[in-house]
Amino acid sequence: MKVYQQYINGEFRDAASREQFEVVNPFTEKVVAMAPKGGVEDAALALEAASSARKAWAAKPCAERAVFLKKMAEVIRGNREMLARTLAEEQAKVLPLAQVEIDATAEYFDYYAGWSRKYEGEVIQSDRPTENILLYRQPIGIVVGICPWNFPFFVMARKVAPSILTGCPIILKPSSDTPNTTFEFAKLIAGIGLPKGVLNFVSGGGSTLGDALVKSPEAGLITLTGSVETGQRIIAATAENITKTSLELGGKAPVIVCDDCDLDLTVKAVVASRVIFSGQVCNCAERVYVEESIYDEFMTRLTKAMAAVAYGDPFADPAPDMSSQINEAQMLKIEAMVKKAKVEGAEVLVGGGRGDDQPSGFFYKPTLLANCTQDMEIVRKEIFGPVLPVVKVSGFDEALNLANDCEYGLTSSIFTKNVTKMMRAINELEFGETYVNREHFEAIQGFHAGWRKSGIGGADGKHGLYEYLQTHVAYIQY
Repeated sequence: MKVYQQYINGEFRDAASREQFEVVNPFTEKVVAMAPKGGVEDAALALEAASSARKAWAAKPCAERAVFLKKMAEVIRGNREMLARTLAEEQAKVLPLAQVEIDATAEYFDYYAGWSRKYEGEVIQSDRPTENILLYRQPIGIVVGICPWNFPFFVMARKVAPSILTGCPIILKPSSDTPNTTFEFAKLIAGIGLPKGVLNFVSGGGSTLGDALVKSPEAGLITLTGSVETGQRIIAATAENITKTSLELGGKAPVIVCDDCDLDLTVKAVVASRVIFSGQVCNCAERVYVEESIYDEFMTRLTKAMAAVAYGDPFADPAPDMSSQINEAQMLKIEAMVKKAKVEGAEVLVGGGRGDDQPSGFFYKPTLLANCTQDMEIVRKEIFGPVLPVVKVSGFDEALNLANDCEYGLTSSIFTKNVTKMMRAINELEFGETYVNREHFEAIQGFHAGWRKSGIGGADGKHGLYEYLQTHVAYIQY
């Protein structure tokens, strides 16, 4: 069994308390590693290390900082198989998807390295004849990055890459459910020559370690990918110091299925968007609105496709479509929501229960629910599991209205060949992203950001880079 240490100021060390916590493989239900249970003292050490490194790191030319991102991409590619297997083991992600995450993470570091000579300030017109106004984009300071358990390695890069590129030292806290791949990465980058304190990895509880990091006046940016509830706590915790936050929170993505859509393409994309990583993805298809004229045919095809979804051992060859939920609590939450939906009148067409046919693991079967209505909890609250509720609508306008009737606003999609419906959906859907005739999956050069309770700020691309920069305007009169 592996025993991990924190990485602070360029050194590996146990938690100050010497305490550890268990990391459990969700498929086998066995402990696969021990990780350090850091607390307030560990937060202080990491903040001190980042603070000591801040000025020198910000003073380096951006192109020099980018070299380290390229080295990170290289070590990831050189250890691709080990990292993918570690990832699959700690979170029961099917191995091919784990390999996609590892590869995408390497691409992410390379992508942001390419921004080193591209991001710019501005020259602003002055009202005075002998004055120039220059706008600089400068590092925001120490970054505290808090990662989720569903894509722990990729989201780590989402926070580390722009931090390092823009001259911001970062303290990265992985989820206690999935710290292993992150700590393996720490071992790999320990030898690339990165200055001490620029990149620190710590693990522990959110109410102790996380709270101390978030409340620190040293922090310039708190970036979280997690639940709405955690985001609300971070907003409250950062209020005293008015610390900037960038929060990617929950989602309840609607899918609008129009009567002129390509049914085969739509069914394939909807299923793929629902069962990826066992439904535990923030931009997953969470609810489907189908025009009544094609409802029966669509449901016949969707039922067949959902029933064909295979689940099982994440290391099996050939790989199943999905594996278990991340832990028992997640499985029980999904189970309770489906039971409530049935009481409220939903009809189970596929699944509807635990995957007890497996030898172990926190499985919930791929599940399709018909006869759903907008007032049901299963339609209004995030499921974060392989359960798909479907609502029949009279037409496009009703679908659009119901799609927007939601407290979340991360992703959405529409399937249609009608350009008018397509453009109306893009212009009227109140979500940060809209996918047209394709599965829900964002690009690293885009901007992954939500409306309403889905978050503040965002990640990826040029606009994600700007989250880590603050402006400084100079008025130069001569």
